This record gives sequence, C-alpha cells and structure tokens, in this order.
Amino acid sequence: MSEPGSPTVHANGGQAVARASDGFTLADVAHARTGDKGDISSIAVIAWAPELYPLLVEQVTEDAVRAHYRHRRLGRVRRYMLPRLNALNIVLEDALDGGVNSALNLDAHGKSFAFFLLNLPVDVPSGLRALLNPPGKPLPDHPQPISPARSLS
Repeated sequence: MSEPGSPTVHANGGQAVARASDGFTLADVAHARTGDKGDISSIAVIAWAPELYPLLVEQVTEDAVRAHYRHRRLGRVRRYMLPRLNALNIVLEDALDGGVNSALNLDAHGKSFAFFLLNLPVDVPSGLRALLNPPGKPLPDHPQPISPARSLS
C-alpha cells in the first residue's frame, strides 16, 4: 500500500499513469473471493455498496489487473461486469502454473490471488468515502464486523 498522498501507478488504456492516492486500496471498496479451474483463476470482486460499483468498473480494468499481476506470467486477462450484483468477475488465464495437479507452488489453487488484488490502489472521491468499509465496521444487516484483513476468501 502506498503512503497517503504518494503517487500511485494505475493502468489506463495500456499506458501507466501516475495518479495521486490517499492510500485507499480495493479492499476499502470491495471484497473478493477466488476460484480455480485447471490453470484459470477466477476472482469475484463485489462492491461493499452499490454506489461503489461504478468505481470498480472505472478502475479495476483488464489493464490495471494485468499491471498489478505483472510479476506473474499471465495469459489472457478478462473482466466480466455483473451490474445487477455490483460485482466484477476477473478471469486470469495461465495463472496457476499448470493447475493444481501440475503446480509446485504453495498456492496451487490461487486462493491468495483475491487477497493480492484487494491491495490494488484505487482513487476514491470524497463523496463516496463514507461508504468505504474500514476494519471493524459492521456491514448493513450483518451483525459481525469484518476482520482487519477485510477478505472473505
């Protein structure tokens, strides 16, 4: 996570663009869960509030995800928008080193991929900041506060 006020790199149409950030990450805006099938990782990203969904659409692009996972040798990155669920489905091909039966890494199912994506820096307009989910804040109609990691994976 970047320091408040430090420049953050976001992907924009294939070009890396430095933008100011107040230290917000995707975890402040959404929660995520990873699934796998063979060598494909699928990450569901769900906005904490419907009003935050347009921010996901604007900033969690295929280019931004590819740039965030640049340390991996990914194949195709696809994004499916699910507006009625206020969610995105991010599909990473060739992401699991051959899949569960072939991979020798410690996370053959790619379960940590959702948590890593939640570290993606995002810009949040001041008018939406009251909707963010800080650690310990209970969700509407949910009696338990979210853990400090804010991941439901």
